[in-house]
Amino acid sequence: MTTAQKLPARDRLLRAADRVLFDRGIRATPVDELLREAEVSAATLYAHFGSKDALVAEALRNRLADWRAVWDQHIVAAGDDMARLLAVFDALADYRGGRHRPARWCAFLAAATELPDAPDEITEVLVADTALLAERLLQLSRPLAGARAQDLADEVLVAYGGALAALLRGRPPSPIEVGRRLARSAAEAYSRG
Repeated sequence: MTTAQKLPARDRLLRAADRVLFDRGIRATPVDELLREAEVSAATLYAHFGSKDALVAEALRNRLADWRAVWDQHIVAAGDDMARLLAVFDALADYRGGRHRPARWCAFLAAATELPDAPDEITEVLVADTALLAERLLQLSRPLAGARAQDLADEVLVAYGGALAALLRGRPPSPIEVGRRLARSAAEAYSRG
């Protein structure tokens, strides 16, 4: 009996979605491929999720919960305000090296790019991911930038997004470190100003 067969069908479907959809493409991956990967029938997929889109939404919800937990850990472990702000980059490096095998870039950006008119259940998760990033970076920017916290948060968000895009391109060799340096430089400029 394989490991996949030991897991409940719902879990196998979520693992298959996580392994396949965000690397190969949501729309490019036929349902049959997911079914083969999860070793389940179409009836099982529809009984647990109702549709491929609902499976995608649940896989994204799981990723968002995992991402939030990893980021939380890095914020708590940070020793000062600068480290808490830059923890997003530490969390990204940790997340990519953790239980999720490194994807080509970001499942949320991949879904948003591939599905500009995504069904509500997917859009809801994409909005939640964006809100988490925007709100938390703003909160973490306040001690460093005061009244200009939104400007700093926006700059860190762009550095973070650039690092994610660079992962897809494969250049520079260490995009997370480059993003971190850019964000630190921005934060130091606001701290001095």
